Amino acid sequence: NIGILAHVDAGKTTLTESLLYASGTISEPGSVEKGTTRTDTMFLERQRGITIQTAVTSFQWHSCKVNIVDTPGHMDFLAEVYRSLAVLDGA
Repeated sequence: NIGILAHVDAGKTTLTESLLYASGTISEPGSVEKGTTRTDTMFLERQRGITIQTAVTSFQWHSCKVNIVDTPGHMDFLAEVYRSLAVLDGA
């Protein structure tokens, strides 16, 4: 399990897209600017270009299933990050 946590605009969702692409899970990485990422699914997330809700996705790497937890970076959504940390801690 991989939790991606950092400040706003650090590239967390872009990193998630890159990992999905490098693993062969997706044929083309999505773009935050274009609103085409796999993890930012809410209209407001795509409109503002920020993650609001934690998103979980996964990919297969050799014989391992890798889960990615993409978290918000904006301070307004810190409670969402804390909930994600609890999930990651228990994984």
